[in-house]
Amino acid sequence: MNGTNGSSKLDPVPTWIDAAPRPIAKDRLFDVISSKTGQVVHQAQSASVDEALAAAESSYKAWINGWKDELYEKRRDLLHRVADIYERRIAEFAQFQVEETSCAPEFAEFNVRYTVQHLRETASVLAAIRGSVPRTTDQNVFSVTIKEPIGPVMTIVPWNGALILSTRAVSNAIAAGCTVVLKASELCPRTHHAIVEAFTEAGCPPGVLNQIQCRRQEAAEVTEALIASPYIRKVEFIGSQGVGRIIGQICAKHLKPILMELGGKGPAIVLDDADLPKAAAMCAAGATLHHGQICFSTERIFVHRKIYEPFLQHLTKAFQDMQGAGYAVNVQGATHAYDFLKDAQDKGAKFLVGGPQYVDGDKTKARLRPSLLTNTTPEMLLWDDETFGPSASVFAFEDDAEVILKANDSKYGLNAAVHTTSWERGLRFSKALDYGQVQINGPTTFDRVSLPIGGVKGSGWGNANSSWGLEEFVVEKTVNFHATAGDASIFTAK
Repeated sequence: MNGTNGSSKLDPVPTWIDAAPRPIAKDRLFDVISSKTGQVVHQAQSASVDEALAAAESSYKAWINGWKDELYEKRRDLLHRVADIYERRIAEFAQFQVEETSCAPEFAEFNVRYTVQHLRETASVLAAIRGSVPRTTDQNVFSVTIKEPIGPVMTIVPWNGALILSTRAVSNAIAAGCTVVLKASELCPRTHHAIVEAFTEAGCPPGVLNQIQCRRQEAAEVTEALIASPYIRKVEFIGSQGVGRIIGQICAKHLKPILMELGGKGPAIVLDDADLPKAAAMCAAGATLHHGQICFSTERIFVHRKIYEPFLQHLTKAFQDMQGAGYAVNVQGATHAYDFLKDAQDKGAKFLVGGPQYVDGDKTKARLRPSLLTNTTPEMLLWDDETFGPSASVFAFEDDAEVILKANDSKYGLNAAVHTTSWERGLRFSKALDYGQVQINGPTTFDRVSLPIGGVKGSGWGNANSSWGLEEFVVEKTVNFHATAGDASIFTAK
């Protein structure tokens, strides 16, 4: 077994605690399978509850014994060294993603380069964590607030955006002075172990970053055991709304704060003054990027009645011109999207492009044709749930007030887009839409490392990226300095 010395050979992927792999138990190995080839890529060690709890205890010891008080410039420099390693190993880290998640090589390489940007942005804003000197009503009391790391964090990370989302979660917490137990996705443990490799090579102390992964049938037991551990102080979850609801309930049960980025049902609104070819291209790309497996994907497209027909011509052509949209991460993901499309077809939806169809020649049934629908209705599965496939539904509207109501009529609130040549009109819409991010003349999939990212309603709570992400992992403490001599009464209010 290799890996942490810079070699890409690592089979099986181990559980990693205190900067070392745990002994491999052959009866606890599981297969990681490529949806593109249907073949086993490698195996990974499934962590037991005892191993998970050992990872939590290790993280706590590393935090209490030094990392919580580490100088910010040491943490800053660590992130820069990690970014240097990512840059040196771009081809390897991209290949891990391609092998495990069947994403396009271009998407995988973008993920690595974008992750480097995130690491350097986070490092650049570390000094922004600062307290305050609030006024008090007492002449003999001087008060300050200081921000301290909350403690060991359990991060539960997804397979889509496999490197950027997981590195973002890990690096924000570590940069803020926390330690991390990384629960890697069982679909891409090698990709997630690359993060551990980079941090270890960069000089991250033992216990500051531990990694576990487990078989799906054991995930619930291991996850609750970790959340319940007294060593874990906070949880970050990135994933579906359904699983997020379960994780949130467990956190509430054990009184653990949680940061969540969940799914979306992203609307794109095309107003009657929009640049139609550009808007059509943005909508098509937003719906199909990475086989539609992005929480920011464009799933609903609302078009003003005046331009409905000409816009539909542009949009239909944009979908028809696509050679494909890549692969689902596994057959189950493709089947989920297929079933949603088939349900819509059976209940009266009209397909302008595609349908519940796999791409010709796709032997593994993990690759769907891009699809564009109309006539969708509330009784259909895809009405207000993520298809997580390369498809979008189109609707016509008559006026601004109507479309705002329709776009907001969702349990989700992550990302939205408005296409218009009027800056003022776009601003009005951005204020009226119940979404964490609103793109004016851009795709719903837009994100930048220097901007906060977060959802409202059923898309989660809290923020990621830059200084906003760091603030999620600190707590504010008030310290009051009282006079050393004088009146001892505590009842001084007048």
